[in-house]
Amino acid sequence: MSIRRRAVTILSVALLCSTGLIAQKKGEKKQDEAQKKEIQSVVKVVDDVANGQPAPNDLSLSWVRQDYLKAQGNKEYVPFTVAIDPSKVGGGNVALYWRVVSAGAAATEPEAAATGKKDEKKDDKKDKDKKSDYAYEDIAFVPTAGAQNPMRISRSFTVPAGTYNVFIVAKEPAPTQKNAPAPKMSVLKQEVTVPDFWNGELSTSSVIVAERIDPLPAPLTPQQQADRPYALGSMEIVPAPDTKFTKKSELSTFMLIYNPKTDSANKPDVQVEYNFYAKSGGAEKFFNKTQPQNLNAQTLPPQFDLAAGHQLQTGQAVPLASFPEGEYRLEIKVTDKIANKSLTRDVNFSVSAS
Repeated sequence: MSIRRRAVTILSVALLCSTGLIAQKKGEKKQDEAQKKEIQSVVKVVDDVANGQPAPNDLSLSWVRQDYLKAQGNKEYVPFTVAIDPSKVGGGNVALYWRVVSAGAAATEPEAAATGKKDEKKDDKKDKDKKSDYAYEDIAFVPTAGAQNPMRISRSFTVPAGTYNVFIVAKEPAPTQKNAPAPKMSVLKQEVTVPDFWNGELSTSSVIVAERIDPLPAPLTPQQQADRPYALGSMEIVPAPDTKFTKKSELSTFMLIYNPKTDSANKPDVQVEYNFYAKSGGAEKFFNKTQPQNLNAQTLPPQFDLAAGHQLQTGQAVPLASFPEGEYRLEIKVTDKIANKSLTRDVNFSVSAS
């Protein structure tokens, strides 16, 4: 089976994260008044929905995917993708607001939202308590002109391991004309369980099925990184919209391996196997495999050093021309030879003629 191998390392990957809505906006000396009003509006929408009001879905907002990678400071990096129908947006952009709340915390201040009353003396304390309930929040104003339908928008958040509720609002701009219809908007709530990559146990990031992986000529600015959360170090991953492929395409995967044991030179000894199984009638049958990848002192660059923060990467791009039409499972087996431990990750996909 002919395959294209990925380079086996990403040196000094820095997964940047937004500073969050509150910190970002306080540091700005000037801000467009219209955007201020949009921020206030979308925050109130989430507060209302979190307190039981119906969630509108005028823009056909849907959750597409999320991925999990290791970040810095005992946190995890979660790029995610949502989709909207851009033809339903009347203005040139859409406000996208996301709030991440621990599953055990309140999403908003119930009493204030329900009664509309405000205790001025306790206001500062309430604000601090309310903000502490949010693991993350941010907003972006995304152009919709010329977008394909559905329009996929990717952003990210960075949180410690745990279970969270992610509230997303997509809202078209408020009209400037009097007596104009109310702006259309959508709200969704998605639960995510973020794994712990800091516990020292052998693990991996999500297996990202890629449409393509592009090299980056230069590091991104913080704003570019916020807008393009699948840019990692010197490359940018474009996730595949789904796992339905034709025989003319290829299955391209990307994954990072975390916490392997190392030798005296801080190098791992890891083997990665790719085995394909064909599905039929509720059963599976072995179909094919590729040559195992060996990631060790002999195959890694001399400067590779896990203690220095270098990342251990694996991935392959497998042409599907030889795959008969049908359903398949790719089993990726990662074996840490030094620790004598292994784990598996699965990717289910289908192949059609066209």
